[in-house]
Amino acid sequence: MRPPRASDPYAGPTVRIFNTLTRRVEEITPLDDRKITMYTCGPTVYRYAHLGNLRTFLLADLIRRGLAFEGYDVTQIMNITDVGHMTDESSAGAVDKMQLAVEDEGLEPLEIADKYAKSVFEDAVAIGIRPANSYPKATDHIPEMIDLTQKLIDRGHAYPVEGGSVYYDVSSFPEYGKLSGNTLEKLRPGHRDLETDPRKRAPADFALWKGAGPGRLMKWDSPWGEGFPGWHVECSAMSMKYLGDRFDIHTGGNDLIFPHHEDEIAQSEGAVGHPVVSTWVLGGHLRLSGQKIAKSTGNVVRVPELIERGLDPLAFRLLTFGTRYRSEMDFSWEAMEDAHRRLRQLRNRMAEWAPAASPLGEEAGAFDRRFREAVSDDLDMPTAVKVLNELVTTADVPDGEKYALLVSWDTVLGLDLDRSARDRFEPDEETRRRVRERDEARARKDWAMSDRIRDELIATGLEVMDTSEGTKVRPA
Repeated sequence: MRPPRASDPYAGPTVRIFNTLTRRVEEITPLDDRKITMYTCGPTVYRYAHLGNLRTFLLADLIRRGLAFEGYDVTQIMNITDVGHMTDESSAGAVDKMQLAVEDEGLEPLEIADKYAKSVFEDAVAIGIRPANSYPKATDHIPEMIDLTQKLIDRGHAYPVEGGSVYYDVSSFPEYGKLSGNTLEKLRPGHRDLETDPRKRAPADFALWKGAGPGRLMKWDSPWGEGFPGWHVECSAMSMKYLGDRFDIHTGGNDLIFPHHEDEIAQSEGAVGHPVVSTWVLGGHLRLSGQKIAKSTGNVVRVPELIERGLDPLAFRLLTFGTRYRSEMDFSWEAMEDAHRRLRQLRNRMAEWAPAASPLGEEAGAFDRRFREAVSDDLDMPTAVKVLNELVTTADVPDGEKYALLVSWDTVLGLDLDRSARDRFEPDEETRRRVRERDEARARKDWAMSDRIRDELIATGLEVMDTSEGTKVRPA
């Protein structure tokens, strides 16, 4: 929703973002006019998601909202990792985290995955993350992963070994390291791949397919024997299945740059022979007491804990806006409580104002430009929030125009800023008259008239609800 336009013509800023691949801020240039395709590395579903995970998903949501705000049509795919990245990469031996969860909870692997996928979706809704267009699961795309692995073998980038595993030959891809800087000359033996498999040609080679050992629960038939996919291959297979072999944006966390995204590039480009992703956008960690929030460290904070403390989960979203997405961010309960109070204050101010229906004045238009330019400048949310705070306190913009601007900006912010205003809404006399006429039409079963009045009310920006007490309306 855009606010009523200011009197001066303003086409809007170009959207620029930091591309980790080129290491510079670049203008987003879609492959297809105003249509953007974006792939997001999604959750690994063997445990509950924490705020560190959700900050990474918030980045993708902000990119999508910011692009839509400037008129782009964004298609987003987010994968669900329910097989593949299920081993403890920090240990000397392979520990299947899904199998541990099965033993702990007494559920089947896919029941575990469904349970935690549902939980992360609920958490995402709580902090205002809009749903992706599709959530493909790794377990539903084993054939695509097998096909991609075979293609890499055929093109000389991969090789099977005795026992049913298939490895990517990193030396076959001269550009290896271009995303992370970890070229073959710099790589330490082991490549963060916990296997020191003597069957590999080189320590840096990584698994595309792993032969299933004794007791392995999740395994599938393949041309190389029973096994399961490596972690990295799933994103290459699913991103190209849904977005094609060229797409605009790939998002994730900084911790995935190496080896996951580096290996993904080698797989995807090795399979198709050309660059696949135009822009890589990767976010910083969330820290608690100076330590990265992660399942492995045990210092996790979850959305339900916010709610238990009486805090609005959307306040966490507001809190993240104080730090640029590429930087590490410190979380504290004091800061969280401050964000909660600030969000309530903003909603209360909105409830005091009546929305403006006329075009914005010059001062409001200037605020609108500053906000949009901040969002478009590599998601500079600290500056965007600064502009918001200045707008709320200025005497130079009428309250109704402030309301209109904040409603418009909230399509990016996602803070439900007009919640209190909607709750306190009282329709004017003309609206009440039309509601009475609609109820009368419904009483005499004049459905055509009832529908016509409903459509007229909706056209004025209202939500129309049929209740046991008759027609109710509120701002949409």
